[in-house]
Amino acid sequence: MTVHIGVHPHNPSLYHLSRLGFLEKLLEPLGEQAEWHRIGGLDTAAALAGRRIDFGGTGSTPPLSAQADGHDLVYAAVSAPRPGHGALLVREDIQTAADLKGQTVDLAIGSWQTHFVSKLLSSHGLDYGQDITARRAGPSSADDLRDGRIAAWVAQGAELSAARRTGVGRTLSEAGDVIADRSVFFTRRDFADTRPEIVGTVVKALQQADDWVARHLTEAADFTARDQDGSAEDWHAALAVLPWQLEPVSDAFLAEQQEAADILAKAGFLAKPIEVAQIRHAGLDQAVAAALGVKG
Repeated sequence: MTVHIGVHPHNPSLYHLSRLGFLEKLLEPLGEQAEWHRIGGLDTAAALAGRRIDFGGTGSTPPLSAQADGHDLVYAAVSAPRPGHGALLVREDIQTAADLKGQTVDLAIGSWQTHFVSKLLSSHGLDYGQDITARRAGPSSADDLRDGRIAAWVAQGAELSAARRTGVGRTLSEAGDVIADRSVFFTRRDFADTRPEIVGTVVKALQQADDWVARHLTEAADFTARDQDGSAEDWHAALAVLPWQLEPVSDAFLAEQQEAADILAKAGFLAKPIEVAQIRHAGLDQAVAAALGVKG
């Protein structure tokens, strides 16, 4: 059997696993093989639902949107919180999040950044759907912020490292001060029902890849810089602040997701309110905990 893995390039664990061969080695004794599919984070849920992939990973928001849209997916594992992964950079005239009312904010709409911005605005009495103009971030976002054409930009990874190195904007809020900002890994319910041991094997391989990157930051940064935008220096800074540790799905994580779902539904971003706990899979939790060596 071939296990199809969706690789979101901005998901560092999946990205590095896809090139390191750890999963292939773990699957071989089981008579399985891996096939990798590079796919955007916002396309991951539909690819799972359409059976083009069996396992994927994104930030916190896409699985919430998937559940609200009726896709029958389940959580597999999560990263530890990523406090240094992203931040909201602003013009000098923006002193608090309340000053963003009526302003344009660039962000990766639909990603974890939507969760971050929505919660930050909510804590200041503002609504993501009504009080700001959310614009999809792109190559011009840094220049637009520098030149004052937008009020704020959510930057992450090497982009954030580069912005800070070159003095683009001022940090209004670290993402980790507002949300846990975890990587989230999920699969189809039927795949979890029938092949929980395979999902556990994928998660075990992901942790092996995380361990490798944590020990080889320079090599990982050099490779990523050659394959993606950004310099090796900026990628090294971005990778160095990540936790490189996976966890089974927990009550604490589900509470984080439920809070996000409630905020996003109120803002009109989700198709409907959801109960996050409905896509927890007890059997998969056990398989993943065993794969990670976590005692229940």
